[in-house]
Amino acid sequence: MDAAARPLDARSDLVIDTYELGRGAGRSMLVRRTAEAPADLGIEVIGVPQGSPVEFDLRLESVVEGVLVTGTAEVRLAGQCVRCLVELTDTSVVDFQELYVYPGNEAGDAETEDEIRHLEGDLLDLEPVLRDSVVLDLPFQPLCRPDCLGLCPDCGADLNEDPEHEHDAPIDPRWAGLGSWPHDEA
Repeated sequence: MDAAARPLDARSDLVIDTYELGRGAGRSMLVRRTAEAPADLGIEVIGVPQGSPVEFDLRLESVVEGVLVTGTAEVRLAGQCVRCLVELTDTSVVDFQELYVYPGNEAGDAETEDEIRHLEGDLLDLEPVLRDSVVLDLPFQPLCRPDCLGLCPDCGADLNEDPEHEHDAPIDPRWAGLGSWPHDEA
């Protein structure tokens, strides 16, 4: 079931109840919470492990159209260097700002309807915003260090551990037959 089509569960760590904020423009509240990371929050080589803690520091503001959420999320990252395949761990802090529109208050055009976030009653879901912010902030090709030498294409040796690693020059297969000729030691 699509995230946009499923009903929100107020008990979820990623769902915030905005009832206390009210619908009057100008009110705000601060929310700090820790939630568990959802599944598949990343790309093939790096991402946020499912169930790891996500630290939210949010400001919710009631505006005429809905609730404006501004804040940060701190996540733990795990993955692999794309050159040498060493395991990577890091933390990342992503900033985001998103407007959640009150039901029946859609003023957008049809082209942007998919981009509009909606409140379901007084509930708002942070998962889509978290996913967009984190995944877009991830490095496309994570490296263990900027000057990573990677692996030897012939034998797979880690060139970071042995930068002098080398192999004999390969013999061109077109000339390989000449290797069987007798050598004349003149």
